[in-house]
Amino acid sequence: MSDSSTPARPPQTGQDEQRSVVKAAGTIGVATFSSRVLGFIRDMVLAGLFGATPAADAFFVAYRIPNLLRELFAEGSMSSAFIPVFTEYQTLKSKQDAWELASAVFTTLLTIVTGITLLGILAAPGLVWLLAPGFHDQPAKLAMTTLLTRLMFPYLIFISLAALAMGILNSLRAFAAPAFSPVFFNVFIIGCAVWLSPNLPEPILGVAVGVVAGGAAQFAMQLPGLQRRGMLFGLTFDFRHPGVRRIGRLMVPSLLGLSVTQINITVSTILASFFSGGPTYLFYGMRLIQFPLGIFGVALATAILPTLSAQAARGSLHELRTTLGFGWRMILFIILPAMIGLMLLRVPIVHLFFEHGTFTSHDTAETALAVLCYAVGLWAFAGVRIIVAAFYSLQDTTTPAVSAAVAVASNLVFSLALMSTLGAPGLALATALAAVVNGSILVVVLNRRLGGVAWGSVGRSAARVLVACLPLVLACTWVANAQVWTQPAEWAAKSVMLFVALGLSISGYFGVHALLRSEELEVVWGMIRKKLGRFAGRSEVR
Repeated sequence: MSDSSTPARPPQTGQDEQRSVVKAAGTIGVATFSSRVLGFIRDMVLAGLFGATPAADAFFVAYRIPNLLRELFAEGSMSSAFIPVFTEYQTLKSKQDAWELASAVFTTLLTIVTGITLLGILAAPGLVWLLAPGFHDQPAKLAMTTLLTRLMFPYLIFISLAALAMGILNSLRAFAAPAFSPVFFNVFIIGCAVWLSPNLPEPILGVAVGVVAGGAAQFAMQLPGLQRRGMLFGLTFDFRHPGVRRIGRLMVPSLLGLSVTQINITVSTILASFFSGGPTYLFYGMRLIQFPLGIFGVALATAILPTLSAQAARGSLHELRTTLGFGWRMILFIILPAMIGLMLLRVPIVHLFFEHGTFTSHDTAETALAVLCYAVGLWAFAGVRIIVAAFYSLQDTTTPAVSAAVAVASNLVFSLALMSTLGAPGLALATALAAVVNGSILVVVLNRRLGGVAWGSVGRSAARVLVACLPLVLACTWVANAQVWTQPAEWAAKSVMLFVALGLSISGYFGVHALLRSEELEVVWGMIRKKLGRFAGRSEVR
């Protein structure tokens, strides 16, 4: 590594930074869309092969354990604590200093997650006993869940290292490779489910193998990008590196702060084990919610964090307030119509994509109800990502942790109150309400911390979005009430109807925004025109 200093980038204007955020979010969104489509295909394959059977319940409970730890140690607290510190090293120090920090964090993280994985494999029976109390009177189901947990625990190692690689690349404003890496995760699961599972005495074990192999592929595909940028980390046993210690201090409270959604979903999984098919209904319901959340909400939060961190490092709180307000407007611009569309088209979507093989009409009804309940909080799930990114850019991880603790307690109270009347979908509603509580607390605190955000422009943006949603409501209601959904088979007609609903909804929504001269639409359309212009220029050169 060269120890030459990296010259600081000239400060960008507010519009430049907004365009930079939208461009990065667009790159991440396209990549995430590809991953989500494959994830959707993956879920269709799993639903067709395993339905809501005991094997499926065992898998989804077992997968919840390493997935929660992934959120805690990888994509949640570690990434959010790492990016602001690494960005500060990139901005204020040399490239050599940044590489040494990355290597020290890599070695520390690898040591910690390897130890956790070994402990998790040994403690799997106890973990499953705690997380699946509803399986206690079903020894075979309990034993299968334990075996699946042990098989999938190494996934934590690979996905944690993949998250570190993603944090480094995102800090360097390289978003494509990290965003496309989950595509390989889904490819491996689909491949193992289709070709490996039929050759095993317990087919669900093949899916567990696919999870681990997919995690390894997700990490490996980011290594070339690190190599090209001179940031391919090595083993550096410097556990007392100042940057590592700062990241550790930021991580401790953020273990709860950013991961509140995953913790609440885990609580729901525990309680759902008392309902036959409950873990499966909640998994597929959340998968549909994560489709727009991952493509737009998480993509925007991922893209905005390096910008917020750089503004915080420069002490430019005015710019930070402007960027935060812009992020909220873009969230509302995309997430509110997605939320309304999911609510109205929940039954057609679940029926068309999942009701095949062993997945029954009863499973469709229960999953659709879970989608409805989760969708109530979709705006909060996405908005919290943006607000928490602002806190972490200011290197404040304590406030999100305190708010998250309140949200977790709220989720437990809501869950116990709603599960007796709504069953497993009541747990989804509890998770959504807890997200609203969490978001409300964070908004109030951050507003005081920053001396206000441009809430007037956010409110006007929300009003435009609601007006633009009127054609969407009409189109989705018309399609959802069509007689074709009561007919057996007719899959071609049903597919046409659903895509007609989507086409009319999107056209009507953007059409109203165009009439209203929406600033959000102008920003997005400007970026699209710029991309098309570059593409046309390349074509003419050829």
